[in-house]
Amino acid sequence: MGRKVTVATCSLNQWALDFDGNLDRILRSIETAKTHGAKYRLGPELEICGYGCADHFYESDTLLHSFEVLQKLLESPITQDIICDVGMPIMHHDVRYNCRVLFLNRKILLIRPKMLMANHGIYREMRWFSPWQESRRVEEYFLPRMIQQVTGQETVPFGDCVLSTKDTCIGSEICAELWSPRSPHTRMGLDGVEIFTNSSASHHELRKAGQRVELIKSATTKSGGIYLYANQRGCDGDRLYYDGCAMVAINGDIVAQGAQFSLDEVEVITATLDLEDVRSYRGEVCQPHMESKFTPCHRVKVDFFLSSSDDIYLPTHQPIKWHFHSPEEEISLGPACWLWDYLRRSGQAGFLLPLSGGVDSSSTACIVYSMCVLLCQAVNNGNKQVVDDICRVVGDDSFCPQQPRELCGRIFTTCYMASENSSEDTSNRAKDLANQIGSTHLSINIDMAVKGILGIFSWVTGRFPQFRANGGSHRENLALQNIQARVRMVLAYLFAQLSLWARGKPGGLLVLGSANVDESLTGYFTKYDCSSADINPIGGISKTDLKSFLCYCVEEFQLLTLRGILAASPTAELEPLTDGQVSQTDEADMGLTYSELSVIGRLRKISKCGPFSMFCKLLHLWKDALSPSEVAQKVKHFFRMYSVNRHKMTTVTPSYHAESYSPDDNRFDLRPFLYNTAWTWQFHSIDSQVTQVTQMAASTAKQ
Repeated sequence: MGRKVTVATCSLNQWALDFDGNLDRILRSIETAKTHGAKYRLGPELEICGYGCADHFYESDTLLHSFEVLQKLLESPITQDIICDVGMPIMHHDVRYNCRVLFLNRKILLIRPKMLMANHGIYREMRWFSPWQESRRVEEYFLPRMIQQVTGQETVPFGDCVLSTKDTCIGSEICAELWSPRSPHTRMGLDGVEIFTNSSASHHELRKAGQRVELIKSATTKSGGIYLYANQRGCDGDRLYYDGCAMVAINGDIVAQGAQFSLDEVEVITATLDLEDVRSYRGEVCQPHMESKFTPCHRVKVDFFLSSSDDIYLPTHQPIKWHFHSPEEEISLGPACWLWDYLRRSGQAGFLLPLSGGVDSSSTACIVYSMCVLLCQAVNNGNKQVVDDICRVVGDDSFCPQQPRELCGRIFTTCYMASENSSEDTSNRAKDLANQIGSTHLSINIDMAVKGILGIFSWVTGRFPQFRANGGSHRENLALQNIQARVRMVLAYLFAQLSLWARGKPGGLLVLGSANVDESLTGYFTKYDCSSADINPIGGISKTDLKSFLCYCVEEFQLLTLRGILAASPTAELEPLTDGQVSQTDEADMGLTYSELSVIGRLRKISKCGPFSMFCKLLHLWKDALSPSEVAQKVKHFFRMYSVNRHKMTTVTPSYHAESYSPDDNRFDLRPFLYNTAWTWQFHSIDSQVTQVTQMAASTAKQ
């Protein structure tokens, strides 16, 4: 009959500038797509070079090597008899564009540059690329000599165009174009384009996947059509984890779904769909709105069928219900996959974590354990790539772990660093958790090192600082806390470098951090303490979400020690104990609860609030719990803490990006780090508003 098409999309674990590995994964995805009968294959955004090249996009080498990979793809017999849609950077008229290249049987069909750039949040595409701003405009692109020699073509179409096969029409969107109010699929659909494709490099954030799915369902609900979505997956060299979710939709229904989190480097999703379903849907729903008097899409024609003439018995894919992970599952899976990518690509032999027995470091430990669970599942499923990577990391070609605790013992070292201010409770909790997950656990006392450093200070100055509990000043108290925290950082790196050496094993360990997003926001940590590490899997996650995650781990992994950790009050244990018990708590030190910080953090970053507008919003949000003056005090206290400690964010450990209110100074939250911490004008505005509100309330009460 010639009306059913089989199409393929994929999620690939690409790595910035890994041209050999990226080529291999692209070819494997094309081969798998062909095996499943697909005649069209879509890949992720900038898959040839990797999305995260950043300022390497400025280098001519990146463009050159991308074309060299394209040449290999064109020449490969694997790419024959299937339309291949790949992503790479291309310079046209000395302007750099983020492009899709569509080719078939050693011929380039068209090059489609990105028209709407991602330039907000963590994205900076306008730094490296220009948008193609000429709607419906197509120009000639002169191919490099190396490509001309393969294709026999001198020029190819470049611009806002679509591909017209013998039986249907395909139009491209690239990542952020789907999220735009001016999405190209709307006008393409009204001009008869039946298959929309979207190649993305979309990162993971907690609770984001639903937005993506709804956008794709909406795109085909409005005007009908088939929608293919491809995405990168994994850590390609920085703080982001790209979370897959390759999918296929038709007329508002999802019919094929890929995994959001996975250790598989290549995942291909195929679907067989009936073009007549699109045409019938549009005939009823969209025909009165189909445009006739407008500039039509430039169609590039190709002598090729996506369908076959004998497809009457070919079954089509039916709608499915999308499975969404809970936030707790997302924390368990996303950072775990990110850690594994980082470890196997770093050349190190495992992780070292200073484990304090509190919620934050225990959350990091549980994420590593979750990583080991995923790895053992992959081993049991016969994933050869994972087996090879594990053997390389541990330096033992015969090692094949069957249980997560077995693997944890080989690649994960935890370390409790006690001082005279540490309690027996936290020491026992850390030891018990390490025993349950199977990590190699060390117990160290840091008092000797702390006293040695203070002895040097006393010898030079003739003064010996005291804790506040012993009559010391605030400055002395803070300095004594900081020296303990910084000694722990120094020892963590020493043991990371040499603990395997001491055991007669090769390699070094990556130091893991465990400061959460709320503590980073207020600067409630010591600069260059244990928050200073190689990477931090929880630096973009709130304390509230981490507690929920640990509750999940109690049930999912049967880590019963976590119940005691959750029941304990968060504490840094840097001040002297009172009758053997902890007297210092984090929330008392900060003057804000963690739940309050989550609200404030979202208002500051997501709602773009300064001190005054934040006060105005919180005045209503917290009216049942706090008076206007109490709300004002909390807002002013937060902004003082934030501005005094903002300099710490310039040195904060690279953290997994999981929250849209992250204060990461690297590229997500760009702000000064030297403030006028008095906030005179802003706080005066708040005080005036408090006075006005109080007077209005008093006047109303009299009436």
